[in-house]
Amino acid sequence: MGDDISLLDFWVSPFGMRVRLALAEKGLCYQFIEESLMTTERSPLLLKMNPVHKKIPVLIHRGRPICESVNIVQYIDEFWNDRSPLLPRDPYQRANARFWADFIDKKVYSSMSGIWNNKGEGLDELKKDFIETFKVIEEGALGNKPYLGGESFGFVDICLIPFTCIFMACEKYGDLSIQEELPGIAAWAKRCRERESVSKVLPEPSQVYDVVCQARKLQGID
Repeated sequence: MGDDISLLDFWVSPFGMRVRLALAEKGLCYQFIEESLMTTERSPLLLKMNPVHKKIPVLIHRGRPICESVNIVQYIDEFWNDRSPLLPRDPYQRANARFWADFIDKKVYSSMSGIWNNKGEGLDELKKDFIETFKVIEEGALGNKPYLGGESFGFVDICLIPFTCIFMACEKYGDLSIQEELPGIAAWAKRCRERESVSKVLPEPSQVYDVVCQARKLQGID
């Protein structure tokens, strides 16, 4: 393999899904190396390739590691720039895409995990934070466009769409309906899942829900 690509990842990780989506969009082949998150132990390879954070995903390209999912997606787009672009070419649009990726990283996972890690206290506030976070994206990044980046699927969509796999868990543990509360996001998610790369990479929400249930039991929540 001329590109010599490996990915240290865990199948249910939304951050790892970002990288797998970027690789799929570029049509790149790679070796998938499973790193389970269901234990506290980390493999020697992961500790060697990401000694700072000791986290997945890690892209290993020609023996050199690239860490942090958004950073990896940008690397993939820049290195294989002769293939389908993920980031816009226009500098302003690129800056805007990076802004929304940063917002997603800072707000989305924490707003979702607050719901499915909840033990029954303060659920109304957690639901409010979750809905408000996605409302900002729905109104600010999506608007009336088919995708978060505009007319075509791209960088910001890749950053967000993996988290929709956790929607079922949020609905069940948060007693809410994504379709009712966030119809624009629901329609966007359905549109993205019709894309070949997305349908192949993203697991079924029921599979992710099962993992969330296991995680809650391990944490002593259920």
